[in-house]
Amino acid sequence: MEDNATPLAALVPADSLSTETKFQLVQEIQRKISTSLDLDEVLSLIIDTVKSFVPYDSAAIYILETNGRDRRIRAHVHRGYNTAPMERLLKIGEGFVGWVVEKGGAVIIPDVREDTRYVRANDLSLSEIVAPIVSNHRIIGAFNLESETLNAYKSTDLEVLTFFSSTVAISIEKALLHQERLEKRRLDSELAVARQVQRSLLPERDPEIPGFDISGVTVPCEEISGDYYDFIPFPNHQLGIVIADVSGKGVPAALIMASFRASLRAQVRNDFAIRDILRKVNYLLWESIAGYQYVTAIYGVLDPHSRRLSFADAGHNPMLLLHADGTVEEVSCGNTVLGIFEDRQYEECFRTLHPGDLLVLYTDGVTEASRDGVEFGTRGIIDTIRKLKALPARGIARGLYAEVKEYSGQSVLDDDLTVVVIKVDEESGGSHR
Repeated sequence: MEDNATPLAALVPADSLSTETKFQLVQEIQRKISTSLDLDEVLSLIIDTVKSFVPYDSAAIYILETNGRDRRIRAHVHRGYNTAPMERLLKIGEGFVGWVVEKGGAVIIPDVREDTRYVRANDLSLSEIVAPIVSNHRIIGAFNLESETLNAYKSTDLEVLTFFSSTVAISIEKALLHQERLEKRRLDSELAVARQVQRSLLPERDPEIPGFDISGVTVPCEEISGDYYDFIPFPNHQLGIVIADVSGKGVPAALIMASFRASLRAQVRNDFAIRDILRKVNYLLWESIAGYQYVTAIYGVLDPHSRRLSFADAGHNPMLLLHADGTVEEVSCGNTVLGIFEDRQYEECFRTLHPGDLLVLYTDGVTEASRDGVEFGTRGIIDTIRKLKALPARGIARGLYAEVKEYSGQSVLDDDLTVVVIKVDEESGGSHR
């Protein structure tokens, strides 16, 4: 920001300036402020130059912040106060600043000791003047100037300060919007990294298991997902299969999912029984996540020789098993979700798969996709896999996603979607246990 000229007010005491000179000074300052988009620089220049025409012993510029329904006022820059009291957020209507932001009018307080609305931040302050900062008919903040002299502010000061606040409001809002754009760019960059990291946690390729065709697909509804699936190969040629869904969406759900994956894989490496693995993972999640959050999951181990799937579920959607003769059954152990209760026992179940069988694991992003209030449901999955059963597992998984997307009529679904398909070759051999 250029600063080639010394403001007139720097050479003349503020109280000796005429009202006309003060207005000219305001316009001069505005020209300088308008050349910067840096919020801190803009606000610092404003608060330091306002003293040129309205004297103060302490001052702050407050900006209205809105986060959902929560609206607070924060002192973004201040002079003459102790730092600690100025770090607090004011509620709408609290103090003179909160009152001005709520009501919209400027105010002069000749003696702050006689008004209960005063929020003490400077023990020596005796009088105060507050003016709203209004841009495009919206209050975006307020000026707050305080003096250690009684009755320090006159109507002319209020007039000039109000004019000044309206003049610099556009520059402040431009700087705020610029800051928001920079913050959005930073968040987008961080989300891109998070998305890349999350992709690295998913299987790089479909597993190659003799007698089986297995594939999975996951599609987040936001930048990153709370869904997860995995294939874990074992040295004895068995295959661990996982599908899981965290309550909620976005970054919080993705962080919990990363914790779930790490906990599960750590327990799998310890070679515990399946039911013990889920019990230990449940305890680890219970220790680390909020009480209202939870994970549903299915973890199973497929033995390709016997075609037996040993598994335990944790409140997850039942698997759908389409037999070669076209009949369908839901497969579940009916256990409790992970992370809600400190200690839960999990039952382990077994299912032998037969040649031509097709097993589908899915998250509720599939069944709960809706059109005109009617969900896709398990009926939608069954109808789709019957139609696509001749395709390879990869084609069925992706075809099911395409069908759900077409059914909902949305380019982006309302929830994360994950599907795992296990096809047993029609000529698959092996002994049955």
